[in-house]
Amino acid sequence: MDTDALRWFQQVADGVTVTEVSELERVTQSGVSRALARLEAEVGTPLLRRSGRTLRMTRAGSELKRHVDAMLHQLDDGLAAVNQLIEPETGTVALAFELSLGTWLVPDLVSSFRAEHPHVQFELKQVRDERVTSLLGRAEVDLQISTVRPTDPAIQWRQLTVEPLRLAVASGHPLARRAQIHLAEVSSEEFVMLRPTSLLRQRCEDLCEAAGFLPAVRFEGDDLPTLRGFVAAGLGVAIVPALREGSPDAVTGPLRYVKIADPLALRGIGLTWSTERPLLPAAELFRVHAIDRAAARVLPAIAKRG
Repeated sequence: MDTDALRWFQQVADGVTVTEVSELERVTQSGVSRALARLEAEVGTPLLRRSGRTLRMTRAGSELKRHVDAMLHQLDDGLAAVNQLIEPETGTVALAFELSLGTWLVPDLVSSFRAEHPHVQFELKQVRDERVTSLLGRAEVDLQISTVRPTDPAIQWRQLTVEPLRLAVASGHPLARRAQIHLAEVSSEEFVMLRPTSLLRQRCEDLCEAAGFLPAVRFEGDDLPTLRGFVAAGLGVAIVPALREGSPDAVTGPLRYVKIADPLALRGIGLTWSTERPLLPAAELFRVHAIDRAAARVLPAIAKRG
């Protein structure tokens, strides 16, 4: 079947007049009418009937329309995929990332990339810092920026940077003026932490255990802004990532971020992708860009108060 005829049938069935179709598609009205007639002849039954000045679907046309919509949608997806193969500068990158990286690292990488490739589009998907890589097994995600180092041999991981952890305290806390502390010094404090399924929660508990104590967790939250809010209210202290220059978090909240002297108070951030399917060119361009930018050490620096 002629795909033009199918598209014109789709438009007319959606209420567009033959005159409007001819103007949009730059073809004569008689050309559109002949194409629709050929389509009906191929199907073997009328698909459209005239009602005044407009054409409306017959019962057969309504039945066919559902399948035409699905078929043309799949065809357009296929054409877009082929276009990405031959035109990487107009492709789309499906990028997943943890919530805590969405205020500094992801904006930096995407903005610096689009300065060189302004026509590449992004589909951004936020995920929590769960203990497993959550989205790369699905075809709709090309790359993931995560603190989770995968164990699956089908997932490639490349470290981008190491993020120091800090002790967040309210500005009026006795430790607020300290430049540095050992975690053992806060063994009697009440803590605010993420949910137990969080990788950062596991890291915090491991750090406290290495310092010789189990933290007294009084409040749990789903994200870092919630933790910071509870700390600012004086409801406990929290181990959180250091603030970065340019991040909105770096200029808000009555908090102080004290350096932690314990040697393992940090977390690695990496870029992951599947080795079981090749990246489309636009995604490959971004993968190389992220790795090169990290190697050049031009990622946002630690904020002065972070």
